[in-house]
Amino acid sequence: MAIDAPTRPRSDPPASLRPAPLPRGLGTVLVTGACGRLGKRVVRLLHRERPVVGVDRRPFPDKPKDVRHEQVDIRRKKLKDIFRSEPIEAVIHLGVMHDPRASQAEHHSWNVAGFQKLLEYVAKFDVPKLVVLSSSNVYGPQPDNAQFLNEDAPLLGGARFGEIRDLIEVDMLAQGFFWKHPGTETVILRPVHILGRVHNAASNFLRLPTIPTLLGFDPMIQVINEADVVRAMRCALAPGKRGIYNVAGPDPLPLSHAIRILRRPSLPVPYTLGKAVLKRLWSFRLTTFPAPELDHIRYVCMVDDRRAREELGYKPEVAIDDTVKSVDDA
Repeated sequence: MAIDAPTRPRSDPPASLRPAPLPRGLGTVLVTGACGRLGKRVVRLLHRERPVVGVDRRPFPDKPKDVRHEQVDIRRKKLKDIFRSEPIEAVIHLGVMHDPRASQAEHHSWNVAGFQKLLEYVAKFDVPKLVVLSSSNVYGPQPDNAQFLNEDAPLLGGARFGEIRDLIEVDMLAQGFFWKHPGTETVILRPVHILGRVHNAASNFLRLPTIPTLLGFDPMIQVINEADVVRAMRCALAPGKRGIYNVAGPDPLPLSHAIRILRRPSLPVPYTLGKAVLKRLWSFRLTTFPAPELDHIRYVCMVDDRRAREELGYKPEVAIDDTVKSVDDA
């Protein structure tokens, strides 16, 4: 069943709920999911400016020497000890599981229960800033989508794609936290398809030696380089910033144009055939792309990112050609 979003948090809560301005220095920032490719980029940018604690159950052998790494499962009580050990001024939550092969129960336990535990500690220890990385995929590609969706658009990504439901729940938990805990400046970032060295569906799709397309469909797409996403997170850490922000890269382009930039051959197939083949391959664990992913190369799901540009002072710095070509840097 599709999940509609409540009215989005505006830039500021009502005056009656608005907290007094927080004195702000460059205190410690805690980064969950610090050992992912995106997490490592965040850590390596921020540690030059402030103390950083990276939290991830995976090892971090190449971490900067001044970064403290805690090899902790965010669902465990040991996470609480990290908050007790020193004042945390900001939390950046990147620790969302996107493993298409993990069970639904494991996804839910990690993504939702783990995030609820993190929110509990952010509230208990009065952390001044929380930045949550969501995704524009929560809106969902739909045949009747507006050309550009703003932050008020309903979250319909789970209507056809069950794997996105956890991300929608995380997004909505963060929205609820925004209103319940006005003393914490909560920022929810919804970036478009992230390209680069990351191993996500969009980057992996564009790395295929022959890129499949759907007969009769050439949707406009928005992509963003991972370096620009990291810059957006840094902008979100600024004092006084709160609310939901769509984050996009350079101007949109047709999928066919992106394929031409990569100089790869494409293979147009009928939708029904493509869906049947993917289902079959998925059942034999021969692909990491579930069939619902086809909607992303069938329908439009583009966002309006004016709020991020105007309020966060964010703007993409990586040109569109370089953004698309960055998938080959992995």
